[in-house]
Amino acid sequence: MRRRLVFPLALGLLVAFPVLAQRGEERGQNRPRANQGRVPPPPPRRDNPRSQPEPERHDSRRVNSTPHVNKDHWFGHDRPDDKRYHFDRPFEHGRFEHFGPSYRYRIERFDRDHHRLWLPGGFFFEVAAWDWPICTDWCWDCADDFVIYEDSDHVGWYLLYNVHTGVYVHVSYMGT
Repeated sequence: MRRRLVFPLALGLLVAFPVLAQRGEERGQNRPRANQGRVPPPPPRRDNPRSQPEPERHDSRRVNSTPHVNKDHWFGHDRPDDKRYHFDRPFEHGRFEHFGPSYRYRIERFDRDHHRLWLPGGFFFEVAAWDWPICTDWCWDCADDFVIYEDSDHVGWYLLYNVHTGVYVHVSYMGT
């Protein structure tokens, strides 16, 4: 009797294994590795326009000033009155409306020479020139997941957050 159950049980496990392997991955997305395995909430707006970028300080006296998120806290965000973020015509190419932690994207196309990336649906963004060195080594075609946030301190800018590294860069929306 036990031998009769071994084969169906083994077959059932074999069939169920891929389903179990995908558990925790929604819509083909990988579980975030940064920020304690969570996609962070949007960055808070800073009231003081002269607020300096806040570095993350560790007990070992190490300081991380790279723009990143840890424990849902946004570190290294540039000052709200930083002149580099001024647009004469904010949202010149329209507003990108599918942003926030409930929207995760994989990059469909990437132009390294012009620092441009395309999301599903043809939406494309350009990485800010001063932020390019931060993300130049990202694996743009490795199916990493990204989240777009509206930048609460810099009108017309968005933040591209890598859910696996926890690092973010400023991007401008270029339309579809």
